Parts: sequence; C-alpha cells; structure tokens
Amino acid sequence: MNQIPFLTIAKDFKAIFLDSYGVIKNYKGIIDGVKETIDFLKDNGIIFRILTNDASRSQEQQSVNFLKLGLEIEPSEIITSGMMAKQFLQHKILDGKIAYLGTENSAQYILQSGLEHVAVRDVNFDEIDEISAFVFLDDEGFDWNKDINKTVNILNKKNIPVIVANSDKLYPVSKKDVSIATGGIAQLVESILNKKFIHFGKPDSQMFMYAFDQINQLGNFSKNEVLMVGDTLHTDILGGNKFGVKTLLVLSGNTRADNADLQITSTGIIPDYICPSVGF
Repeated sequence: MNQIPFLTIAKDFKAIFLDSYGVIKNYKGIIDGVKETIDFLKDNGIIFRILTNDASRSQEQQSVNFLKLGLEIEPSEIITSGMMAKQFLQHKILDGKIAYLGTENSAQYILQSGLEHVAVRDVNFDEIDEISAFVFLDDEGFDWNKDINKTVNILNKKNIPVIVANSDKLYPVSKKDVSIATGGIAQLVESILNKKFIHFGKPDSQMFMYAFDQINQLGNFSKNEVLMVGDTLHTDILGGNKFGVKTLLVLSGNTRADNADLQITSTGIIPDYICPSVGF
C-alpha cells in the first residue's frame, strides 16, 4: 500500500480521531511535527478528538500532561477508556466494594461511584462476599508475583462483573522494547479462568460511538467524513474498521515500517491509508 503524507489525507476529512501514544507522543515526548499538524487541523476547521486506551488519568490530567509537553489539547478533546469504564460502574454497580488491580491514582479517577474501592493486595478472603465488581485499571501499582495470583483466586471464588479499563496488550517503552499493558494481564486471567470480561477502549465500539455522538453535537457528520488514525492494527485500525470510518495506520509506534506489510497480511486488518507519522 502506498504511503501518502498525512496532511494530504487529512484535508479531505471533516473530523479526525487520533490515538495518543505512538501517534501524538512516545517515550521521548511529542512526536516531531505533531504540534504543526494539530495547528493545521485547528486552522482548517477540522475537528479532532484524542481516543486513548490510557485509563490511568482523567481528561484534565491528560490535558495538563500534553501542555507540559508543549501541546495544547482541551480536556473535552480527549476521550479515554477510563471514561467509558467509569460510566459503566456508576450505572451498573450500586452496592458492595469494587476491587481493583492498578494504582491508587487511577482508582481515584475511575472508581468515583460512591462505593468503597479496595486494592487487590488489601482484599480479605474472609470478606470476599462484600466484593461486587473487579476492575483491571493499569499495569502498575501492584506486585506482579503476588497480586496477579490473588486476582485469579478472587475471580475463581466469586462470580462478579470484571471490567477491563484498558484493552491494550502492550505499549512501546523505547524504540525497540515494549511492556505488557493492562489488557495483556486481563487476557491472561481470562484464559486461565475461561471467563469473558467486559472490555472498554479500542477496538470495542463504545469509545467510537461516544466520540461520534460528541462531534455530532457540533455539526452534522457522517462516518465517511471521519478518519481514525492509530499505530496499532488490533485496536485502532480494527476498531475504526468495525465502526465504519476510514482508517490510517502510522508507523511511528507499535507498527514498524519493516514489518507493517507482514502484520497487515497475517492479521487481515487492512487500513485505508498508511503514512510514516502524523507529523509528516
């Protein structure tokens, strides 16, 4: 598939959904040329939304972090998988305690339903009947040896709703290395227990529907006027394809130029466009 400069493609759309890590920023900071691209979108009246599977920070926290990196993104322009998980918990889990795997910071953001939340390490098996839901929040804030085993035992003993706030299986931490993300941990536990959890974030449709409904409060958009831009076939591109919008794969994150064609062929997940970066 031929690679076309991003702005050549972007100018033909009225709205653009952008993944965050690997598209807007990486382990070094804002990707080269992205600030100029965001300015181009704003100057040309092209609405954009950041769609991220990062469930560890609120929209406001994400906005502040972007600003520290030199990029002005309004909280309303950011949509996170944590928002989707939070809404579900507020409407569906009305009593008991919510156990979680992750950091206290992400728990404070997502688990604001009025119910008590408790880290896996602090769950007392003698009081397990009080646990009414379990949430996989992020890949930090717990002991990988002890707390993942404890998670398996909790969910083996109690049949409760299990929410995965971040569906990503891995994320890049350097040019060559990746780290296991929350979705990867959750998938391992699903496989062990032979259970299906409730996943939020790309490629599932909730985030796309939320973003699409939000931009349609500002105007009349059809799906063929929306472009989804991402660096990962199994989340960004698959999610955009399933939702029915055009998709663009960038080679600045999880998918590298030297294996993009092989990954596309082996997965059968086909983007409409490919380009090196949104900054070029």
